[in-house]
Order: sequence, then C-alpha cells, then structure tokens
Amino acid sequence: MKIAISADGPDSGAKVAQKLGTARYMIIVDMENGDYEAVQNPVASAQRGAGIQIVLLAVDKGAETIVTGYCSPAIADQLRANGIEVLTGIADTVGEVIEQYRKGEWGKFPGEVSALDAKERKLHRSALIYTARSAAKQFINILPILIGVVLLIGLFNTFITKDILTSVFSGNMILDTLRGALFGSILAGNPINSYIIGGELLNYGISLFAVTAFIITWVTVGLVQLPAEITTLGRRFALLRNGISFILSIPIAIITVIIVNLVKRWFV
Repeated sequence: MKIAISADGPDSGAKVAQKLGTARYMIIVDMENGDYEAVQNPVASAQRGAGIQIVLLAVDKGAETIVTGYCSPAIADQLRANGIEVLTGIADTVGEVIEQYRKGEWGKFPGEVSALDAKERKLHRSALIYTARSAAKQFINILPILIGVVLLIGLFNTFITKDILTSVFSGNMILDTLRGALFGSILAGNPINSYIIGGELLNYGISLFAVTAFIITWVTVGLVQLPAEITTLGRRFALLRNGISFILSIPIAIITVIIVNLVKRWFV
C-alpha cells in the first residue's frame, strides 16, 4: 500500500502541509517495504489548477491514501473518484504519520472528506490557521493602497480647487476629452486611485467624457514611467505603445460615454 503525504519538506521530519494544493512536496511512502519518494510539487505557488495537478500526481504514483492538513471537497471528490482515500486535519510530521499507520492508529485521524458530509464538516484547526494567515497577508498587501487613497483624497481636495478645474475643462466634448487624456497620461499610480480622482472630478462638475479619458490613459499611458519602460522594453516599442494608447483613448472615451448615456435612456 502506498500513501501520499503533503509536506513542507522532503524528509520524514517535515511537517504535514496545511493545504494540499500548495504543499511544497508530496512524499510517497510504500508502507510494505518502508521506501519513500519525495516529489516536489511543480505548482505549489500556482493560483489555480494546483489541486488537479495533485490528483494527477497521486494517481500517477499509485497512491491509495492522501494525508494532509486540508483538502477542498471538490478535490477530495476527484481523488475519491480515482479510488484514493483522503485523510485531513493532520498537523504531525511525516515520520509521525508513518509511525501512526504502522501502529494501526488510523482511527485516530480526525476524519475523511467526502461529498456527503462536506456541508456539515467543521473547519479543522489547520484550515482555520491557513485562512487567517491568507487574509492577513492580503490585508497587508492592500494596506499601502488604502493609505494612498486616503492621502490622495486629502491632497486633491486641498490643492485642486473647483476654480482651477473649471478653467481647464470648458465643457467642450472634444477638448475636455483631450485634456482629460493628457491629465491621465502625465500622472501614474494604482488604477484604484484613478477612480478616486475621477469621482472627485465628477463631483466638481467635470464632464464624464473627460473623466473617462482620464481613467483610460491613467491605466494605459504613463509618461512618468516611460524611462523605465524604455529601458525594459525598448524605445521604439515603449513610444509606439504609449502613443497608440493615447490616441485610442479619446475615441474610446467618447464612444463609451455615448453608449452609457443611451443605455441610461433606455433603462432609466
């Protein structure tokens, strides 16, 4: 009998991985002769498709049981469909798991994931810890963006007055769209910030044509970042890409606003 153990390392002292799909290694143990093989998971850092690759790996290695911290019900169903048992909630080392099997302690494992009890199962501690860590990491990643948005709103309201904006944007569809595109091309930053500035511009009475062109060029054109783009991708490509993006932003903005206005008339 062969068992596959998701692990954080390639040896028996490694901890059982908290999540099957992102485990760094799968240790395939032949329980009859004690031989084991540590197979590195090639998709451990993948955002999608990692679980399916684990299913294929387990089937290819002839595993009859998978031992892990957490396995999603969908992947568990795929494993069971291929005749592979899934044991979850394990937080021991690989060596301890092997020893528990040899002593006949399989009944002490927390349980097996199946399609029938998936809705009623309780979250294992390992899955809860994994989820909490993932949520904390995502919050830390977006924290600079949130801070930037707050600061940007304050700076915009402080230094950009309505008189300044009305002197730049005259209400002419073509000119406002062109000026909005120029405004967005000069500045650069996270796309979320463009929505904040766009919302403030609308509050000041700036036309939707100008705001739409601003948002498009903010995302697609970046004169501030042009030197870095030239260094990385080449002068010709960088200039051509930015130029085409700027030119196309104007008709795209006009067409978008016209379509939005038509839709509003039909449905509002």
